[in-house]
Amino acid sequence: MSALPTTAVLPRSLPEWLPYLWNHVLFSGNADPRTRPRFLSLVLVLLLPATLLYPTLSYRLLEPDEGRYAQIPREMLLAEEWIVPTLQGEAYLDKPPLMYWLVRLSYTVFGINEFAARLVPAICVHLTILAVYLMGRRSLGERAALWAALLLTASPGFLGVARLLLLDGLLTLCVTTSLLCAYEAVRTGRLLRGWWVAAAVASGLGFLTKGPISEVLLFPPLVAIAWLTRSTARVGWRDVALFGLIVLAVNLPWYIGIYRQQPEFLGYFFWQHNVMRFLKPFDHLQPVWYYVPILLGGFLPGVLIGASLARRLLLRPTDSQEALSSAGGFWLLVGAWCVFFFSCSGSKLPTYILPAFPPLCLALGDFLARSSWNTATATRMLLGGMLLLMGMIIHVGLPWYAEHRSPMVRPDLIAQYVADPNTVVVTYPRNLDSVAFYTQRNDLRPVRTTELNSTLVDCHFREKTVFLFTHDHSYQAFCEALPPSLRVATHESLRRVTGYGRLADRLVGETPWGLCDIAVIVPVQLQSR
Repeated sequence: MSALPTTAVLPRSLPEWLPYLWNHVLFSGNADPRTRPRFLSLVLVLLLPATLLYPTLSYRLLEPDEGRYAQIPREMLLAEEWIVPTLQGEAYLDKPPLMYWLVRLSYTVFGINEFAARLVPAICVHLTILAVYLMGRRSLGERAALWAALLLTASPGFLGVARLLLLDGLLTLCVTTSLLCAYEAVRTGRLLRGWWVAAAVASGLGFLTKGPISEVLLFPPLVAIAWLTRSTARVGWRDVALFGLIVLAVNLPWYIGIYRQQPEFLGYFFWQHNVMRFLKPFDHLQPVWYYVPILLGGFLPGVLIGASLARRLLLRPTDSQEALSSAGGFWLLVGAWCVFFFSCSGSKLPTYILPAFPPLCLALGDFLARSSWNTATATRMLLGGMLLLMGMIIHVGLPWYAEHRSPMVRPDLIAQYVADPNTVVVTYPRNLDSVAFYTQRNDLRPVRTTELNSTLVDCHFREKTVFLFTHDHSYQAFCEALPPSLRVATHESLRRVTGYGRLADRLVGETPWGLCDIAVIVPVQLQSR
């Protein structure tokens, strides 16, 4: 641990030690007064992310998430529906609608296609990077904010993932903007209500994207930094009430509308998909250390710089001119809280910790601007190399992978079975929404294993039923369960080799992602005729 300052009065009780260590040992540096944005920096954070985000958006949708989040706004647009999200014609109550609305608006302008769908998360990523630079400079200084924006652009776990058609990119934009505005509102010691209101609006939009997680990621760090520094503005109950009223104003119109049409939504969403998924998860079960390898791989090159930051915090003398600022400490606290919270959750997915990337980059940007990394050639080579690698992956590798993994890898074959709207198409044992998106269907019937028997009964009353099998061994198990009164009239296997060698075959899989077999099922008496 670094030496304790001799001029400070040592604390006399245990609760006083954490604020003392925070202010006099770990984050004793002064804020950089040079906050004016530079023209070249602004050009860089405008153009560099744009070259990675926008040129390649029209490749095949990835199953299952991109197919789902492209199909839902498509159905809402065709049905002229704004309140109830639907998937395959049925109400989809897992998430609030903000992302669906934005994609629907994009479809209205650019048509229903992959570009229009992915444009929304791409813009969200770009706006997050711009917010990190433009608002981060106010507390950290222009140089630190620029480094933070560049690190965020070069982080494959952020830019490479958040640009996909998922909810987490939009949530990250809302949470990051809310945190930046809230910290700006309190950091000077006097509450700036304009920034506080802006934070509440952004947090409300986050609530409308994925629920109360936007507030969970905001308030604990604000409370913690107020206790640690004792220098931020006091936030009274009236200010908290104002914040809550703004969040309610943003959300209540839709929540009232969905409750009137789907009363079960409130209990299903808030209890099942928030409380129970955190406390007693029913899917995506992972160990507590799950996010460690994800950060190690997805936060390059920040992980390498973070190791140097950790060494600085532990070993650097406190009178060093390179000590991190209190603002840098706040952003490190925010990122750590996000990772800790989701690590405690029983239900985990890699994308859940995307909101941790911007604050961690802000903390590293503060460190970079105050250390020898700021002028080192190795820093620029590290960032430049990662950006080139990401450009290759995003513009070449990802489209190639999506093309070979897509269920629509053989579109003419799929159309033979699915294009006729009068043919009942069943997906077993899970959804196949990208096929519905590309074949312009809204009525593919997902059937789970527990529902198979009743579905087979229905097959007796139709001339034919098309089954799309989504798991490797689903067709074999299905044939074993098929009653004598039903027969397989036609079967197509989508197992293949890429032609690029064994490594490529293993990379893209033996079958497309989500579609392994196609079968036409008919009653035996019709087969015999």
